[in-house]
Amino acid sequence: MNIEQFREHCLSIKGAKESTPFIDPNVLVFKVVEKMFCMLSLEPKDGIFWVDLKSNPEYTQELREKYSGIGPGHVKSTLLWHRVTLDSDVPDKLIIELIHHSVDEIIKKLPKVKREAYNNLSDNTPT
Repeated sequence: MNIEQFREHCLSIKGAKESTPFIDPNVLVFKVVEKMFCMLSLEPKDGIFWVDLKSNPEYTQELREKYSGIGPGHVKSTLLWHRVTLDSDVPDKLIIELIHHSVDEIIKKLPKVKREAYNNLSDNTPT
């Protein structure tokens, strides 16, 4: 999966917004309900683009053991975030699943009222 395909898929998530909130303008952040679910490097490291995605610790460990393109996240908790290298041994289908898993991890931890409001959004409604 290339960087543009990845970005387009993140923006297709219900209520997703993108921004560059960090000092480094080369890190694009995607949020739902004002909660970050993904950080995307706009500048490749050693020619490779990476993304950090939220995950539950058990699933994160399983993925790291199976794919060399998945490792600890850079800035956030390395148990709750993992780094996925685009154009690696991680299949595109799994990358898409990981984007949705990241959003699900955010949504399930929201207070009930916010979770229900998010779940009732139509696909194009901003959060």
